[in-house]
Order: sequence, then structure tokens, then C-alpha cells
Amino acid sequence: MPVTDTEAEVLIVGGGPVGLTARALLERWGVRALLIEKHGELSPFPRARLVNVRSMEIYRGLGLNAGITAAAFAPEYGRIRFRDTLHDSDFATAAMVGINAPVPESPVVGVVTSQDRLEPTLLAAADGQVRFGVELVGLAEDGESVLATLLDRRSGQEARVRARYVLAADGANSTARQRLGIGTTGPGAMAGFTTVVFDADLARWCADRPAGVYFTPHGLFAPLYPEGGWAWFAPTPEDAAHADWAELVSRALGPGAGVHVDVVRVQHWTMNAFVAERFRHGRALLAGDAAHAIPIVGGLGMNTGIADVHNLCWKLAGVLHGWAGPGLLDTYGTERQPVAHRTLRQAVTNTRLMLDVQNRRREQLRAGAAPSDRIELPWSQRYFAQLGLVLGVSYDSDAVLTDGSAPPEPPDAGTDTGTDYVPTTMPGHRMPHLRLAQDRSTLDAFGEWFTLLTPDPDCREQQNVVAPWPLRIEPLPHEHLDACGLGPHGALLIRPDGHVGARWRDRPPGDSALRHALAALTCATSRELS
Repeated sequence: MPVTDTEAEVLIVGGGPVGLTARALLERWGVRALLIEKHGELSPFPRARLVNVRSMEIYRGLGLNAGITAAAFAPEYGRIRFRDTLHDSDFATAAMVGINAPVPESPVVGVVTSQDRLEPTLLAAADGQVRFGVELVGLAEDGESVLATLLDRRSGQEARVRARYVLAADGANSTARQRLGIGTTGPGAMAGFTTVVFDADLARWCADRPAGVYFTPHGLFAPLYPEGGWAWFAPTPEDAAHADWAELVSRALGPGAGVHVDVVRVQHWTMNAFVAERFRHGRALLAGDAAHAIPIVGGLGMNTGIADVHNLCWKLAGVLHGWAGPGLLDTYGTERQPVAHRTLRQAVTNTRLMLDVQNRRREQLRAGAAPSDRIELPWSQRYFAQLGLVLGVSYDSDAVLTDGSAPPEPPDAGTDTGTDYVPTTMPGHRMPHLRLAQDRSTLDAFGEWFTLLTPDPDCREQQNVVAPWPLRIEPLPHEHLDACGLGPHGALLIRPDGHVGARWRDRPPGDSALRHALAALTCATSRELS
């Protein structure tokens, strides 16, 4: 048997936002994780630009939201502006709902920030071991564990790590996914793009009309940091190796701009669009871009990956700590793969909507309209239907108990495919944000435990009789009973990821019923819990 240099409960492959978030979540659960990243440091490129409202809810639970917000742009940057050139006036504009201002459906506000500003905060959020410059080169399941072969890219030396599970968050070109032989479905590689990070004085065109993205026919322009810096995103030219990037950016700014451009760095990348055929292979699980590559329009990719690991990490902890059966990990793919497919469809729709704006603009100008004329946007104020998608996600798996005795709810309740989010406590859905106190939300009651939300005082002592499951009882104010679809003795059992696991509308669950529900939700058997 090969010599093992290190052991870990979970080996995380990939040090981007998804892997770093998983590391922080697992540490909260008391799980020993080792994270490896093939690059020698955190990415210096801005890459993802948006932390949406659901991701900020997750980071609120980790105590990170205030720090992320402090380093991000002010809310007025939560807007997209359409221009013929960057120094022209807007011909259309739209707010990013949940970013530009608070929404009543959440206790937090999302932010516009660059990935290279987010990652250091996530890295500092946990103490677990991180190895930069280390690449996964081999992966083999070995009975009750996985044996990973790692290559130190500086020294050329190999090492082996034995882990109970592997969480692969190593990007769209995932080595782990390829080693596991997992295929993908979808368009695949769509086009090559280049990001040019540059410094220039563009304040006279943008300071009084801030935005997270300025969309022009000559590429996307985005401010990088509150203190300065810009990025230009455009299709990669044919002779990229000999391109004069400062000249290309100056030309994209528009004739007569007269701006000096100082190029800082350049990155070429491929826009991918696919979903992995499965999210689990034995003791290895895929998350983030390794599981689904989402086109950038709408900022859905990174945020979907953050939600992946929020769904997965409590399940890994339950199996490793012994209060959940191994079958619980099967519910990860069952729950998250449909979300990935819906998100991919939404991103494709976003792209078409933005192209439609440019087509309408061209038609308008051909018809003799003045450059100052505005056009009507081809979508609602909900900005690409995202609020319904990111807050309305629902799960249907063995980790959800069907509310079989309840009358059917309206077909749009909790929808995750339309432009609007309609809060609901139907099992499988994210528990709605309701105020428990002045500065405390229902979402603040969830963490490294299950939560029983109930107005019934007779339920308050049940957390002492449901070992080995971690459970807390949370009083639910009577004013929220109608919103929760409960009677005065009803109850909601909330999973650690904030989704409703079970609902008792009119009567509280007794000790036996509560234990049965927890065992069912965690795919546990008496043998596994003994």
C-alpha cells in the first residue's frame, strides 16, 4: 500500500471562492479539511464580479458579510448601463435587484465586488491547512477512503493524501472530474474571451452615473475596486500574442475619448456552458464550475457554486460525525443538479436578452433616432429573473419530507423559474426571511444544527431528546403563523442549510415523530446510529 503523507477527513481541490467557502463551512462543523490549489497564490484577476443576495445570506451565517460589504462597491453600483461608447449617455439602464438596495425578502444586500477582493476574506475565515502550488494528479478510491496523489509544482515532488471524501471545486477544466470519468452535457466551450485589467481616468463619464457593468458594442467595462482600476472584457482577437492591448482598449473606449490607458495584466479564458452528468462518484463530489460552467451574463456561476457547498457541507459533516447515513450524500446531486440546469438556461436567456438590447439599439439608430434617445428594456425590473431563481430554489429528495397532508398551494408559490420570488414554507424551499427581533431574522436561527421553529411552548424541551442530531428549538412569533402556513401548535423543521425539511401545520411533533423526521431527513438507520 502506498505511503500516506497526510490524512484528512475532506480533501478540497481548488482554492477559488467555492473551495474556500467549503473550507470555512466544514471548519464550523468541526470537520478537518485540507485544501489544495494548483496555482501558487490566490488569483490576481477580478473574474467574478457579483455576490448575490443568497450568497450574502450564507456569508452572514459565517459572520463574513460585513467584511465583504466593507470592501465592496456602494449599493448604487448595483446597476447595469448600456451605452454606444463608454463616454456616451445611457440609452438603457437596469437595476440589479437585491444588489442596488435592500429587498424585503432578505435581511442582507448583495454586493458588486471583484473575486480577487473576495478571496482573501474567505481564506482568512478558517484555520485549516491550505497548500498552494499543489496539483491533484491521481485519485483512487480505497475502501473507506480516497487516496489522492498530489504534485508540488515548485519542487516536483509527489505526496499522497488519504481522505474520507474529496470535494472537487477545481474549475471548468476540473482534473478531478476528468480523473473520475464524469462527462458533461450542454454547449461546452462557447467562445474565447480576454480580460484586460487597466488603469485610466474615466471618472468624468462614470462618477455621477455609477454601475457595476457598462455594456457597449465594443465590450464590457467594469470598475474593479472602490479606490480605482478597470477591466475590459471582450472576445479574444485572432493574433492575441502580438496584440497592443492598450491600443485595443483605447479604441473600444470610442473615438475621441483621449484617455491614457495603462495595462496592468491580461488574461485569456474560455466561456463554457455545461452541467456534469453526475455530481458524485463514490467518495468524490463535484461543486462549482467543476459541476457546472455557467456563462457570465447575470453573475450566476460563482453564486451557484457557493450554494452547492452550502448544501453539501452539512451533509458531509453529518456522515463524518455519525448522525447521518452515507445515502444523504446522494441527495446532493439530486437537489443541486436540477438547479444547475435551470441556472444554465437562465444564463443563456440573460445573454439573449442583452444581445436583444443591442439589436434594438441598432434598429433604433437605423430608423433615425437621436443618440440620446432611450429604448425600453426587454425584461422586467427583476433583472433577468434572478430573485426568483436564487431565493426560490426548492429541493425534492430523500432529505425533504413531503407535506402530504397539506392542501396544495398556489402553483406560483415559491417559484424558481419566474421573475418573482413568492415566499413559502413548503418543504424543500428556503425558509423565508421573517423578523424574530429588531435585528434578528429567521435566517439567523440556522447554523450547525437543525432548527425547530414553533409557537408552541410545549416543544421547547425536545432538543434534549433527539440525540445524536444537533437540534435547537426557536420560538416563532404568532404574528408569522399565517405567513408560515401554521396553526398555533404547528412547527417547521429547518435543515442546516436553511431549507424546510418538514412541516407540521396544526400539531407539534412528539419526541418519536421528531426523531423519525430527523432520521428520515438524514437517511440514517438504527444500525448506522448505533
